[in-house]
Amino acid sequence: MQLLTLLALASAAQAHYRFSKLVIDGQQEAAEWTSIRMTKNYQSNGGVTSVSSPDMRCYQARAGTNTATVAAGSELGFVANAAVSHFGPVQFYMAKVPEGADINTWEPAGNVWFKIGSITAVPPLGSSEATWPAYNKKVVNVTIPKAVPSGKYLIRVESIALHQAQSVGGAQMYLSCAQVEITGGGSGTPGPLVAFPGAYQANDPGLMWSYYPIPTTYTAPGPAVWTG
Repeated sequence: MQLLTLLALASAAQAHYRFSKLVIDGQQEAAEWTSIRMTKNYQSNGGVTSVSSPDMRCYQARAGTNTATVAAGSELGFVANAAVSHFGPVQFYMAKVPEGADINTWEPAGNVWFKIGSITAVPPLGSSEATWPAYNKKVVNVTIPKAVPSGKYLIRVESIALHQAQSVGGAQMYLSCAQVEITGGGSGTPGPLVAFPGAYQANDPGLMWSYYPIPTTYTAPGPAVWTG
């Protein structure tokens, strides 16, 4: 029995993942944590399970060290070290670093985040790749809105794993924050702005999943996507 338990735990750990590299202009960063703040799951690959935890911001273990340059209107990829091995939506948020603040140490607290992308469910609903386009993908991509103003930002990727979300608190969030400088931006006013923690509640329908009966609709948590 102990051996079976250990094997089950090992299998569960292997199914976890972290986002630790970017793909910019089609080129993947050579090393982990180059432009992404190292997350607390850099060894365990575990997710955040409490939506009221400050870990919902960037789940970071240390300050940033580098800033990538990304053009507004271009596609940015986040690399999952072991693929997105749990089904559920993958969402993307941005937060503008205030003028004069150090991007390496700035803490994105309060209503500073706006959503720029959501790879969510495609009906008919189920727990396979047919429903969840990001499931089992090695790289998940988002297009930076052309209208976003130029400047320094944190870009937050968030994979919401629903495989154990039959009850409140069962969803697992795999997330990290990239440090980027946006060039060639526009004059849009991003919004609505939300806070982490705060944007989600543990009993949000988008953080719950039923294998039986299978839901007929699904809406990912958080605000609407800002497209500019």
